[in-house]
Amino acid sequence: MTQMMECDERLNAIQDKIVKAAKLAQREAEDVRLMAISKTRSADEIRPLLDTGHRLYGENRVQEAATKWPALREEFSDVAVHLVGQLQSNKAEEAVQLFDAIHSLDRPSLVKALAKAMDKLNRRIPCFVQVNIGEESQKGGCAIDDVSGLLESARSAGIEVVGLMCVPPTGIHPAPYFALLAKLAKDNGLPELSMGMSGDFESAIKLGATYVRVGTALFGPRA
Repeated sequence: MTQMMECDERLNAIQDKIVKAAKLAQREAEDVRLMAISKTRSADEIRPLLDTGHRLYGENRVQEAATKWPALREEFSDVAVHLVGQLQSNKAEEAVQLFDAIHSLDRPSLVKALAKAMDKLNRRIPCFVQVNIGEESQKGGCAIDDVSGLLESARSAGIEVVGLMCVPPTGIHPAPYFALLAKLAKDNGLPELSMGMSGDFESAIKLGATYVRVGTALFGPRA
């Protein structure tokens, strides 16, 4: 019960910040979805937040998610779990089975693998193209100049691309990167923006985020 109360307090605090940021941007708070990033969290750590009624979660790895979410879905059948981490092409079929959306489509080979998996399983799930918005060699993501081409390939393969995702460089104010992602999405007719994490989600909301990905601020420090 104490864990649930602590989760509820943290959830309410984040939701209050979302409301305030949306108001400053003259947006509706309901247009921003809060994704609880549950990577490295055990089922026992996730359950108190589920008990509060929160139903949208994000995971970084297929294998880790597979150890937790099938059992949790038996208890909470209305939960949605999105993949926000890099996806290897050989894990595409497992990802299509397990997740409700994928935020890390970033290369033609993954387009082919996901399309093949969706056809085989007869299951279509929405995807976001991840953009390497800071042009960082150590990060995944599609190059900015390649976004339109990758979108065309995905659509031709029957994949529904609903938006763009990014992880801005650390140690630099993220607002210009969020603004650039928003412009790329608008130029390509995409309605969704997956951007903003625990330390910068308010800035992301002011610049158009429709999904914010929050972990530590919801679950507390990792052990």
